[in-house]
Amino acid sequence: MFIDSHAHIDGAEFDADRDEVIERARAAGVSTILNVGTGDPHSGAFERAVELGRRHENLYTAIGTHPHDARLYDDQAEEKIKMLTNSARVIAWGEIGLDFHYDNSPRDVQVTVFKRQLHAAQECNLPVVIHTREAESETIEILKNDYAGAKRRGIFHCFSGSMDLARSAIELGFMISFSGIVTFKKADELRAVAKEVPLDRLLIETDCPYLSPIPYRGKRNEPAYVVEVARSLASIHGIAIEEMARITTANFHTFFH
Repeated sequence: MFIDSHAHIDGAEFDADRDEVIERARAAGVSTILNVGTGDPHSGAFERAVELGRRHENLYTAIGTHPHDARLYDDQAEEKIKMLTNSARVIAWGEIGLDFHYDNSPRDVQVTVFKRQLHAAQECNLPVVIHTREAESETIEILKNDYAGAKRRGIFHCFSGSMDLARSAIELGFMISFSGIVTFKKADELRAVAKEVPLDRLLIETDCPYLSPIPYRGKRNEPAYVVEVARSLASIHGIAIEEMARITTANFHTFFH
């Protein structure tokens, strides 16, 4: 069995066939999906994600304000997220972090909101899901200073960073989750990083509807395709795909208790 540790199937891209997508995942051997709710925290997006998790026994939920939307985060948004995390189906706060590639929110605002959400996640005793792009040193510095005492750690999702970032994340007790990017033809550097990540720190994800793995490039991504991520990581580590499925599934269950 496989677990897609990061998907976005509550969005409009799946409105026409969401139930079929979930069934295709189950048929492909994907036993569990962590659906991550993002968007304007005042829009009802988080409520939609939580409700989807309530309706499907193989779905869990993470909610948090993405760095793209950091400019929209305020006291009201924080209280809403805290309230929604009371649901037993919400098992993580995220995705949160820094994105200095698109800069959809001002960088100083991203930093402030990232720190606020790290503190809020600790209050709620939830692990965090980290998004970082072109902000490696800043992300690690904030985690060292603002998350040092956290009892629960987190996941660097859709990892596409450097070896130094992977090593720092591992030293801080974080899991490393790889997406379809690791299957791309020009991703040799990322595959070299993936080979150095200890097996007990690995997770797999789709980040769907984005980043479809080979051989599905050009199509909408969906949880069933996480099998290809596992296949790639199995090849990188020189083990059978069944063993990679077992390892990453066990890692997910251990991490989330």
